Amino acid sequence: MPSRTSSAPPTPSEPRPSGSDRKKRSAFCGRSLTVAARSACGRLSLAVQRPATGLCARQPFPIWLLFAGASLALLTFWLLPTRASPVAPAIRFDLKRVPFVLENDETVDRHTPATMVGGVAVFDYNGDGRPDIFFTNGANIATLQKDDPKYANRLFRNDGNGVFTDVTAQAGLAGTGFDMGVAIGDYDNDGRPDIFVAGVHRNTLYRNNGDGTFTDVTVKAGLGKFVDPQYGPLWGVSAAWVDVNNDGLLDLFVLNYVQWDYRRDPRCYRDTVSEYCNPSFFKGLPNQLFLNKGDGTFEDVSEAWGIRAAVGKGMGVGIADYDLDGKPDIFVANDTYYNFLFHNLGKKFEEVGLQTGTALAEDGNFIGGMGVDFRDVDNDGYPDIFYVALGRQTFPLLKNLAGTGFREITAESGLRKLSMPMAAFGAAIYDLDNDGWKDLFATRGDAVSLPLPSAPIDQLNTVFRNGGSSGQFQELTEEAGFGAAGPARNRGCAFGDLDGDGKVDIVATALAKPAQIWMNRSPAPAHWLDISLEGVKSNRDGIGATIKLVSASGTQYNHMTTSFCYASSSDGPVHFGLGPDAMAKTIEIRWPSGIVQILKNVKADRVLTVKETAP
Repeated sequence: MPSRTSSAPPTPSEPRPSGSDRKKRSAFCGRSLTVAARSACGRLSLAVQRPATGLCARQPFPIWLLFAGASLALLTFWLLPTRASPVAPAIRFDLKRVPFVLENDETVDRHTPATMVGGVAVFDYNGDGRPDIFFTNGANIATLQKDDPKYANRLFRNDGNGVFTDVTAQAGLAGTGFDMGVAIGDYDNDGRPDIFVAGVHRNTLYRNNGDGTFTDVTVKAGLGKFVDPQYGPLWGVSAAWVDVNNDGLLDLFVLNYVQWDYRRDPRCYRDTVSEYCNPSFFKGLPNQLFLNKGDGTFEDVSEAWGIRAAVGKGMGVGIADYDLDGKPDIFVANDTYYNFLFHNLGKKFEEVGLQTGTALAEDGNFIGGMGVDFRDVDNDGYPDIFYVALGRQTFPLLKNLAGTGFREITAESGLRKLSMPMAAFGAAIYDLDNDGWKDLFATRGDAVSLPLPSAPIDQLNTVFRNGGSSGQFQELTEEAGFGAAGPARNRGCAFGDLDGDGKVDIVATALAKPAQIWMNRSPAPAHWLDISLEGVKSNRDGIGATIKLVSASGTQYNHMTTSFCYASSSDGPVHFGLGPDAMAKTIEIRWPSGIVQILKNVKADRVLTVKETAP
């Protein structure tokens, strides 16, 4: 959450030409000839600009060039096909609102937690087949208590037909503290998704009772210790459910940020105005790993498993088996510090960030690493890493080198230029137009509160459309419809098909503003397949299972995880876009238990539930 008070302001991005204008510029000795053909209105304009001085200005202008250029333009204009309106973008969203405002209690003194809130989860809490929405919320920054109803966490039941009903009170999920992140997972394998909430100096585990209500079982589960004997009160930003030892029970990884105390919070200023402090003003914290004992309780194994030794300032966590050895690994994006890649050795983790090329961005500098997603972008079978940062730091994309390490391809993929002027908190990898290639999404907005020259604090969310085998990405912001919400300091994001049309929708949060539901209205009539997993020997959610799908157009890979974006969670199913293919030739599922299941000739355009075969 670094403040950029002393850094150079980002330069504004170059304006893009209008989609209805085709412009060809030719230069002759310092003169530029511009021919613009407007197919929508049939007008043709010509302009000649002459330099006032210089060698070229003293030479006669060959007027025949002007007529030749005009004739060519007229011929081109008549040959070009005309259309009444520009081509619709491949990815398009419509904005829908839900009655929730993220309350962060931003005061004049700018206390750090106020700029960090914003987790959201999409999951089916009541098993009716429709994804529901849960939001974490802030509290009184001085007391860290929800002393006003506006600070309540919120659960909205999806009733279908675009209707979401607030059921927070009857569910018992209003919360009590300054809550930040959320992780969804069925830790007790009873078929009902449970909720873990990470927060400032307090975390909460809610067990799903199966009747629309939840019970706070934090203390009973052995997760009620929030003060570390060495580091003091812990500040949890996010968490991830992961079966680290493949015993069929979901374990819990808690991502911690920095040591913070309201009474000793440093004051930082830009000129004479209070501003959020750079993370360098704070000491880091170790993350935590809790093993599921199978009896409703957890054991802190952070030290024994090698997690505690790596002290950082965690902001994003992603889970994937990067070397395909059958054991889940953990990537942590740190704020202005080395990122961590925890390689799973079976009974402990080894931190291998520097060895694998994931510790630093390509410039070799610390950046404000924020949210992350850890999954295969280029369909080669190996999960890649995408994470976001603040302005002038880019959004790094790391290509997996067949499990041996990673190489940053931010520049060569076009992302460096596109993301340089941007700041973001959330990152996700999803196929949003169902063309068979996963796109990138970022919830944008800065960590600071005071605008810098040419560096907007409030920003619009953005999709980077995957160009497939070209390896290039296309930025879609206004074109994708995100301008409908207006600029904001956007934070968390969660994904799911909220209306059952086969297109993945997005829920996003923004500081002190209403939440956004982005309904996917992408125009292409592409096919799709959602795979809902039910583990038997493996954990009930199938978290950690990898899926290989082969169709006529090619091969894709994905895996089951609920942890990505920023402080947020999305509880499946695993989504595949199939483009023109109405059938998957084969689907190969590798479960965490080691069981391999193969399905053949699976029809598309449906949610397919797959139960793990008995060993």
